[in-house]
Amino acid sequence: MAKDNNLMERNNIIRAGVMGGNDGILSVSGIILGVAGATTNTGSILLAGFAGTLAGMVSMAMGEYVSVSSQHDAQMKVSQVQTLALANDYSGEFDFVAEKYENVGISKELARQATKEMMDKDALVTTVRERYGFSPNSVLSAGGAAIASFISFPLGATLPMAAMAVTPVYWRNQVTFLAVLAALVLTGYFAARLNGANRKHSVLRNVTAGIFTMIVTFAIGSLFR
Repeated sequence: MAKDNNLMERNNIIRAGVMGGNDGILSVSGIILGVAGATTNTGSILLAGFAGTLAGMVSMAMGEYVSVSSQHDAQMKVSQVQTLALANDYSGEFDFVAEKYENVGISKELARQATKEMMDKDALVTTVRERYGFSPNSVLSAGGAAIASFISFPLGATLPMAAMAVTPVYWRNQVTFLAVLAALVLTGYFAARLNGANRKHSVLRNVTAGIFTMIVTFAIGSLFR
C-alpha cells in the first residue's frame, strides 16, 4: 500500500510538472507573439514575456496548491462521514459492498466472503473505495504539486522566449511558432501517457489550442502596430 501511495504522489507531481510546462509554453508564447504583432522591439517583447512568466509561476503554483488541498479536504470529509456510517450501521455498509459485487456477476456467497475478508482487514478503506472510488490512504502532496508547477512553468516559457530572442527579426515569429508547436506535441504526448488518454487526441488538442492562441494574440497585437 505504501508503494501505491508513493506512486500516486509521484504521478501527481509529474502531472503538475507536465501541465505547468505546457502552460508556460502556451501562455508565454501567446503573450510574446501578441506583443510581437504590435512592435518589433525585442526588449519590449521579452519584457512582456518575462512579466508573464513571473505571473504564471505564481498563478500555477497557487492554483495547484489550492486544487490539491481542496481535493484532500474533500477526501478527509468523506472519510469522516464513512467512519460515522460504519459506527452506526456496519451491517448496512457490509450489505452495500456485497450487493455491489453481486451486481457485477459475482455469486452471493463469494461476494459476501470477499466483503467480509476486506472489511475485517480495513472496513473504512473498503467502503470508501466502493462508495466513492478512492482510497483514504492515498495522500496527495499539495506542496509538491505547487513546487513542480512553479519550476516547470518558467522552463516551458524559456523555449518561446529563446526562439524570439535569438532568431533574426524577419523570421522570429515563424520560428517561434514552429518551436512552440514542436514543444506542444511533446507535452501533449507525455500528458497522455501519464493520464492513460488517447495520445493522438491529446497531441491534436494541445497543438490546436496552441495554434489558436498564437494566431489570435498575434492578430490582436497587430491591430495596435
